[in-house]
Order: sequence, then C-alpha cells, then structure tokens
Amino acid sequence: MIDPNLLLQHNAELLEVEKGHIIFDYGSKAQFYFQVKSGEVKMNNINRDGKEFIQGIFYAGQSFGEPPLFADVAYPAGAEAITDAEIFRLPKDDFFELLKTHPQVHLKISEALASRLYYKAIMASEISSQEPEHRIIRLLDYTKKHIQNLEEHEILEVNLTRQQIADLTGLRVETVIRACKALEKKGEIEIKNRKIFR
Repeated sequence: MIDPNLLLQHNAELLEVEKGHIIFDYGSKAQFYFQVKSGEVKMNNINRDGKEFIQGIFYAGQSFGEPPLFADVAYPAGAEAITDAEIFRLPKDDFFELLKTHPQVHLKISEALASRLYYKAIMASEISSQEPEHRIIRLLDYTKKHIQNLEEHEILEVNLTRQQIADLTGLRVETVIRACKALEKKGEIEIKNRKIFR
C-alpha cells in the first residue's frame, strides 16, 4: 500500500504484536493509520451471543481501519492480530500530511477503500439473500481477484480456516463444511488435505 520508507519518514513506528493482541477496540477513537508489514490482522464484531463476524482479514502490505480517520468517527469494529505481526502505526495528522504531499498515495488509498466498499456491498447482498454455497463462492472469488491478485485461470489456495469463512459470510461452521462438500461435488472447488482450492 504505502512504501514503508515513506511511512517511516513521516513518523510511523513499527509495532511488534503477538497473536491475539487487540490493536484497537470497537468504539475507540481513530487516531492512527495502520499497515501490516508481516502477519495477519482481522477486524471483527462480536454480537451479544458471543458470535464473531469478521469484517475483513488483512495481510502484509495492506492497511486497515482507515475510514474512521476520514470520517472522524469511532471504530465500528475491533482489530486483532491473528498471528504474530509487525504493524506500522502512523499518527492521524502525519497520515493526512503524507496524503497531501503524495497524491499518488492518496489515490492508492482511495482505490483500496473503494474495493473494500464494493466487497461490503456484495457481501451484504449475499448474506441477506443468497444460499451458503453462493456466499462462499463470492468470498473465494473476491479473495482470488482482489486480495491475491490472481487471474481467473490461476488456482487460489485458500488460506482461511472453515471458522474464518463462516465468520466472513455470516454462516455456521457446520454449514460451511456441508456447503464446501457440495461445491466440491459440483466441481466448483477442490479439497486436498483439508485445504480448499478454487
């Protein structure tokens, strides 16, 4: 996303966080731009019944939690390290100064936000009206094209657990397992050694 050297030039610090560490909580005020250097981070909500809904999973080179910076609102979800991770943290004022002085970076951020907005719109429609198999295929195809940047003919090795697929699609794990078996029978995915390929 943003060149690490540019981040460091604008006062970013590199944090080392352990798996399970909470980076920010739901409802806290947005004060920093975050970008993953290594590891994985999820943004999630937990409902009253304790069920998790994952808003997104972010990998090396990706940023997370920017919309509240622009809107000057609290975080609508929390962020947690899924693995041990290194994360750049840049204060809000320094982030906006960087964007003002580097318009090409501003454009990249806008493109990333637009892509996430598109994904949210697609998944909101899927969750409200589509069958589990359809939801899973849409998630995998989005991951293939927009996260892994693979061509249609290339094979995606899905690095999400069944639980993460469930949390990203609003399904139960058991439903994901059944739907994946049905998708494999239809030739939509392949399952080898418990790994999903699309």
